[in-house]
Amino acid sequence: MPSPRAGGRAEARRAAQGKGGRGGGGGGKAEAASAGGGRAAARKSAKPKKNVKKIVAWSTAGVLVVIAGVGGAIYLKLNANIKSFDADAIARNRPPEAKADADGNKPVNILLIGSDSRGKNNADLGGGEDGGARSDTTILLHVYADHKHAVGISIPRNAKVELPSCKLPNGKWTKGGNTDLFNAAFSMGGSDDGNPACTQNTVEKLTGIRVDHTLVVDFNGFASMTSAVNGVDICLPKPIYEGDINPKLKKKGDLVLPQGKQTVEGQKALDYVRLRHGIGDGSDIGRMKRQQAFLGSLASKIKKDGMNPTTLLPLADAATKSLVVDPGLDSADKLLSFGLSLKNIDMHDLKFVTVPWRYRTQDQDLDLVQADAGKLWETLKADQTIDGQNATGQQPDAPADGTSPAPQQPAPPTTPAAPAADTANSAIRVAVYNGTSVNGLAGKATEQLKGAKFAASTAGQAASTKYRTTTIEYGSGQKANAEKVAALFPGAGLEPSSARGISVIAGQDFAAAMGMATGAPAGGGATAATPGVPAPPQPLPTTITNDARSADDDICANTSYGSGG
Repeated sequence: MPSPRAGGRAEARRAAQGKGGRGGGGGGKAEAASAGGGRAAARKSAKPKKNVKKIVAWSTAGVLVVIAGVGGAIYLKLNANIKSFDADAIARNRPPEAKADADGNKPVNILLIGSDSRGKNNADLGGGEDGGARSDTTILLHVYADHKHAVGISIPRNAKVELPSCKLPNGKWTKGGNTDLFNAAFSMGGSDDGNPACTQNTVEKLTGIRVDHTLVVDFNGFASMTSAVNGVDICLPKPIYEGDINPKLKKKGDLVLPQGKQTVEGQKALDYVRLRHGIGDGSDIGRMKRQQAFLGSLASKIKKDGMNPTTLLPLADAATKSLVVDPGLDSADKLLSFGLSLKNIDMHDLKFVTVPWRYRTQDQDLDLVQADAGKLWETLKADQTIDGQNATGQQPDAPADGTSPAPQQPAPPTTPAAPAADTANSAIRVAVYNGTSVNGLAGKATEQLKGAKFAASTAGQAASTKYRTTTIEYGSGQKANAEKVAALFPGAGLEPSSARGISVIAGQDFAAAMGMATGAPAGGGATAATPGVPAPPQPLPTTITNDARSADDDICANTSYGSGG
């Protein structure tokens, strides 16, 4: 693992702790209440705010270690490294387990936690000498039952949530029920190892979703992992200087990360995922965006390099040396078996979103937008992707060539204007939205466009679900291309737009052509519920769908939040 850079910057980081910028927060109240004594008081007075969103390593551990299931050498190395936390600290009153379908398919929920523990070599990498640990980054990774789709939900560390009863290092349980910052759960008890079980209990209480596995990675593990893969590609909209990494320096300092695309590992990778200041409004929201971009880039590189022992052994070895897992993943065979189950996830179908939030008026922390967050949790429970596709693993097989899905469901129409063999269509990029409440409609439209060789991608739910007619919106100079797209959707309307590119908003006419339900009946009444079948989740708000990131997105796009800096 690379050693930290010598000189003033590393020393300044160790000397300088505390808040900075919007979205800061620590676990002070919880630590003072639960740990007590001088060390807790010192941590609180130090205002530990310069923390790493180590989540990069978690998803990494989840995506990487999971992929590494080949060969006895990997097994032996990993088995010697793995550490797990106490199973007795997991709450007894938990959400139910997801049910498997007839083929045994079931979704898996993995909690990825980034710890900023200053133990071992972490103080040199992260700066500071105070004890304890905080969770600077937390992602709930939902792997759908088809094991071809996954979505990572970032939970802001400074969101106000209700903390449940949690077990402390001394064996006692807290009363629970108090409201505190989300990352106070990991600090509960003041241990240098953190309290991952308390974070897991908090996420289950917050979401109503059962967490199947939890993985925690620290600074040291993250830095080692990025070096093990020979660096990760990133992109910055502005150059970053020492003063951006540590505003306490009170000066610009030397250049740390140049503007534009670059490959980073070790300390510089850590600087990137920790960075808040110098870009956007300096908030944790922007930092989470960059961490999501980093995780997508990391996962893409691992998959591109190949899933073989030569590539994966150094990575898995580095990860597990700084990895703490739940008891269900406490051996190499469990980790590797779990990892192999993720190998079929395509990078475009690995998404990242942030749970809906808003700034509080009384302080600089966040509140979760419960109504919108609730729709997100229900969507995951129903195993629906964020763009409305069914990923339960129970999807019917595609019909054989030359057959129709069913007599009453005619195949989507095709026209000579946009033949499937028209390779020129591959240069036309199309974003597809669902303009109805019919689950999976945008995905169906995307499939139809891809069948005609268009570069189509599902963008999510439209702002309205009341589109009766499919609409093709096009930007300047795109009318001719939009007409080619419209040829696939007879009766579709064409509308110029101030936005760039082409968008398809699938309407009720397309749903009818596909033989899919179109929601409420014409009379306006509610659709009759089928006994024993849960109602489909409500459409997700555009605040979620429009901000979703795919692992294969441009690494230079959507990496900051707000203005300034």
